[in-house]
Amino acid sequence: MICKRTTSQHPDFIQLVQYLDAELAERDGDEHAFYHQFNSIDSLQHCIVLYEGSEAVGCGAIKTYDHTTVEVKRMYVTNTQRGKGLATQVLMHLEAWATELGFQRCVLETGIRQPEAIALYKKMDIIKFLITVNI
Repeated sequence: MICKRTTSQHPDFIQLVQYLDAELAERDGDEHAFYHQFNSIDSLQHCIVLYEGSEAVGCGAIKTYDHTTVEVKRMYVTNTQRGKGLATQVLMHLEAWATELGFQRCVLETGIRQPEAIALYKKMDIIKFLITVNI
């Protein structure tokens, strides 16, 4: 597995986020437009893409939240690659990058209709992370 650091302008990151948005639109139903307004990728400068060979299989990003904190954004793993621990790898890479940049905490927000994300965040049990579930 290869992890590439990039920005939100990278074509593979954009493609994976499109898959994520389609999945979230289905899960969120009528509420999707409300949540979508908080998920623009236009200005994300710290994004990663995971590759299995030449195939982009996962992504995530961090965005400055305040002077000591970043927010984890746009985490996604393709359907065919789920269950292999890739989301954990994405989160670990993002945490390492945030630490390198001098941040001390990460905020993770997710929706109640994303039980896989909630389970991942609880499983990680990393003290630096604050978890918020939007109900």
